[in-house]
Amino acid sequence: MDSSNAFANAAPRHAPTIAFVCTHNACRSQMAEALARQLLPRGTQIFSAGTDPTDHVDEGALQELARRGVSAAGLHPKPLSRLPRVDWLVTMGCGVSCPSLPCAHREDWGLDDPMGGSPRSYRECADAIAQHLRQLGEKIARA
Repeated sequence: MDSSNAFANAAPRHAPTIAFVCTHNACRSQMAEALARQLLPRGTQIFSAGTDPTDHVDEGALQELARRGVSAAGLHPKPLSRLPRVDWLVTMGCGVSCPSLPCAHREDWGLDDPMGGSPRSYRECADAIAQHLRQLGEKIARA
């Protein structure tokens, strides 16, 4: 079995809900939402939102997801007010205005925003997100 999808094939004891939040919900949190659908256990409810969402997903993020063969279907920026109550809240590194939302587990991944950067910056960000998602999958399995 491909270890990158080990958690995607595991059945969770209960379907956790996870939200990924960044400032514009255009890049990091969108990549996290799409990659999480591929890497986290089936049935996990996955959301993303922004503290100040833009009107479109960043083109560089979409290109990086396509390069990885990850579907971007349904991705669009959303405000925090559209988030349901979640078990896990992951902020991407929004040092300016991180939300205070009720959740059982909270962590900040401290990722630099690649928006407007080189393809390499998007690739490195997506690699870091994938690594964090593998660790998050382990935490969910133990929870």
